[in-house]
Amino acid sequence: MPGAGAAALAWALLAWALLALPPALPQPQPQPRGRRRMVDKEARFNTTYTDWVDADLLNIYAFNHSVRRNRTEGVRVSVNVLSDHKDLPVLFVVRQKEAVVSFQVPLILRGLYQRKYVYQEVSRTLCQPQTKAEVETQHFYVDVSTLSLNASYQLRVTHVENFVLRTNKRFSFNATAAQPQYFKYEFPEGVDSVIVKVTSAMAFPCSVISIQDILCPVYDLDNNVAFIGMYQTMTKKAAITVQKKDFPSNSFYVVVVVKTEDEACGGALPYYPLSKDASPDEPVDQHNRQKMLEVMVSPTITSEAYVGSVLFCLGIFLSFYVLTLFIACWESCRQQKRKGLLAAMDSPSLDTGHARSIPDSFLGRAPYDSYGYGSFGNGSSGSAEGITDSMGSAEVPYGYAGERSLENVAGRPRLDSLSSVEEDDYDTLADIDYDKNVIRTKQYLCVADLARKDKRVLRKKYQIYFWNIATIAVFYALPVIQLVITYQTVVNVTGNQDICYYNFLCAHPLGNLSAFNNILSNLGYVLLGLLFLLIILQREINYNRALMRNDAHALECGIPKHFGLFYAMGTALMMEGLLSACYHVCPNYTNFQFDTSFMYMIAGLCMLKLYQKRHPDINASAYSAYACLALVIFFSVVGVVFGKGNTAFWIVFSVIHIVATLLLSTQLYYMGRWKLGKVGDTAVSAAGGWQRGGPPGVTSPLSADSGILRRILHVLYTDCVRQCSGPMYVDRMVLLVMGNIINWSLAAYGLIVRPNDFASYLLAIGICNLLLYFAFYIIMKLRSGERIKLIPLLCIIGTSVVWGFALFFFFQGLSTWQKTPAESREHNRDCILLDFFDDHDIWHFLSSIAMFGSFLVLLTLDDDLDCVQRDKIYVF
Repeated sequence: MPGAGAAALAWALLAWALLALPPALPQPQPQPRGRRRMVDKEARFNTTYTDWVDADLLNIYAFNHSVRRNRTEGVRVSVNVLSDHKDLPVLFVVRQKEAVVSFQVPLILRGLYQRKYVYQEVSRTLCQPQTKAEVETQHFYVDVSTLSLNASYQLRVTHVENFVLRTNKRFSFNATAAQPQYFKYEFPEGVDSVIVKVTSAMAFPCSVISIQDILCPVYDLDNNVAFIGMYQTMTKKAAITVQKKDFPSNSFYVVVVVKTEDEACGGALPYYPLSKDASPDEPVDQHNRQKMLEVMVSPTITSEAYVGSVLFCLGIFLSFYVLTLFIACWESCRQQKRKGLLAAMDSPSLDTGHARSIPDSFLGRAPYDSYGYGSFGNGSSGSAEGITDSMGSAEVPYGYAGERSLENVAGRPRLDSLSSVEEDDYDTLADIDYDKNVIRTKQYLCVADLARKDKRVLRKKYQIYFWNIATIAVFYALPVIQLVITYQTVVNVTGNQDICYYNFLCAHPLGNLSAFNNILSNLGYVLLGLLFLLIILQREINYNRALMRNDAHALECGIPKHFGLFYAMGTALMMEGLLSACYHVCPNYTNFQFDTSFMYMIAGLCMLKLYQKRHPDINASAYSAYACLALVIFFSVVGVVFGKGNTAFWIVFSVIHIVATLLLSTQLYYMGRWKLGKVGDTAVSAAGGWQRGGPPGVTSPLSADSGILRRILHVLYTDCVRQCSGPMYVDRMVLLVMGNIINWSLAAYGLIVRPNDFASYLLAIGICNLLLYFAFYIIMKLRSGERIKLIPLLCIIGTSVVWGFALFFFFQGLSTWQKTPAESREHNRDCILLDFFDDHDIWHFLSSIAMFGSFLVLLTLDDDLDCVQRDKIYVF
């Protein structure tokens, strides 16, 4: 058929065309693969199986064991791959009732900078599922597979002895990065909180302690241990307080993991061995990196101990309120009795008809007139200076012979109609600088010379100290409280206990707070600060009443009473307690300044108050004082953040410290009456001698130019070398020389040693200067013929003793954020008071009492001068 022939021809042509094409490249075809063989093996515990596996073989080991409801036994799988095929590891899969655990061997764990560490021996503890039956037989399987051509291994499954930890029983064990350990603990009946303590004789390798709920799987490797529960790094010590309310099953796991590197615990990073032929991704074999540890779980204190500790704390500080009330009542009765005797003395005698005389010793004051009070052996130059009116009018001549009676002073009217007076707008001194120079640069000054301004002007000036610090406190405290609450929330949510530097061996939680005892111990600062404010308020009320009566002693006798700085000191003490409590909510590197800021302010305010006592007219204003304190706090932050090991910072700080010391010394020596003028007029004098154009050490108010340094050197040469004239103000010079020696020594110490704790170093500078000035004040007071009454004397002695004990407990150093959290825990110690308070809590108790006592010393130190006229009180 023609159609059939045509079709055959077409097929022939198609076949010829296909055969004429060039041959195509051969395509790889998947090789037919035989089905993987599975070998099931009945296996037993405590038996080592040495076997092999390849890509076509799957070994399955079947285990079974009996599980009792009231008894928990741990099961541990240990494997060791004998073949060295890092690119083709052996995979082990453990199939259980409620969980599947898989791991490869060699096991590769990553460290810092993605470094790889390889482990040939791996051991894992299996998660134990719960059972409701009295006895139940549970099965689990271990599957072994690989893509390697041939891999040999060893497998061993054992029961874990002492898997359940016992209360107050120590248990020792070993752990490595690839062989972590974990144990179970069950809360006994009646125990609501326990503390898990883990110790080791060796600091490294670094390890991690974790507390996890009874759930599967258990996160027990370095790369996942932080996924759940609470955890902290460890060198030699670790302690975690666990509360029963946080674990519904009334039990938990204690997981111990050894880290691949020690950097998290403050150790050095290992060298990464790289040969010429090795790849940067080549894993490092850490060989036998293991750690011996010991764990013990102990019950913590009960709720009754919390209540007892709170009552103890309240009882200590409320007793000061009772003691203060008792002393106030006793003093009031004594004053009433003395007034009654004075009234009886003033009444005419029945025998003579004349009023009885009252000896000075009965009135509580020494007969200063008999020996020239305030002089140093060169006459009573201080007493020869007159007392000006409280308004300091220019018509009253300064400096006259004789003394003025207090009766005339008491009869003068007080100008209270000026409701708003500013110091800059209304100055009681003449506007001529030369007049101030004459008064303030005399060789011997009395308090009357430096108490010439209107009392209401100075009162407003010093009240600003209180209002400024109250404003600072509000704006400082609110964000601080918000921040530490956030810190505590982060700790509770993440479980990372390395964020806060507690004394974990004595950290008692309450609610969301991790260390309630460290917060409670700060209550003393608040209560005693409030008590000091109440004492100041009572004194101010009594003083104002005396002024309303035109009492002569209140008007013109004693150290001028200004209470603004005292109010600021009391407020600072209360804020120190509040901010210290905030700091101890979560003490760490980023919030250290909360605990130290008001310490600097307290030290500065105490020095200002001590200086104000004898220099009320020329004391620093609140604005300049707080600006300087802010600068100190700024340096504190910069020093902690950038000063560690930074040579440039220490050089700059030491230079600033020395220059500031010299400038302040000059300001104090010349009572602020010095300037840098031109050569033709005058220059500052180092010796305090008279110069051209003005009184000693005083310069004309002309602008300084580029020759300042040359002129200062010229004056130093003229007064100290060529003429060798001695200082005019010997006492001031002695104080300032001692102060410069101490400050220069501290600056040299900081520059050479470069202490790590810059905040404490800066605080030590302030305290040393305060103690030096305080000692100088007391010595000069006694040298001037004044005396110290019984109450301030007892305060000085008691405060000194308390400060000594307080510093002893402070230097115990229970933790430090200068180191890593793990290294800081090496300093942790157990509680030493009522099983609730540690050494640092006792520091809080004693330091609050010591600060309160120091404030009382400043308040009562010059009570012996209340009946002495101010032109007889020496200035030093």
